[in-house]
Amino acid sequence: MSGSQKETEELKDYADGWINERKGTDVPGFLKLAFAVIGLGCVAYLVLQMSGDIHNADRGKFVEQFNRVSHTSPAMSYAIAAIALVYVITVVAFAIRKFED
Repeated sequence: MSGSQKETEELKDYADGWINERKGTDVPGFLKLAFAVIGLGCVAYLVLQMSGDIHNADRGKFVEQFNRVSHTSPAMSYAIAAIALVYVITVVAFAIRKFED
């Protein structure tokens, strides 16, 4: 068996060869951190913008009026944010975990 055949046998292909993974490698640290930062940022944005942009000088009054008319539910928004937070925690735990073949 030549060196190139041995090297290709140790690679796993995903997405029709667009993504390659060497056997025994781990997710890079910056990517683990990126999963956590981006996910928590999205959940924070969801919670902070739950009522819309009510503090804006131009459209704040319109947003408040829309919220009164549409009867938005804060409990539903918090439930969706909680589901998103559970998803972020699951993804980060999956990325941090060590895999054995």
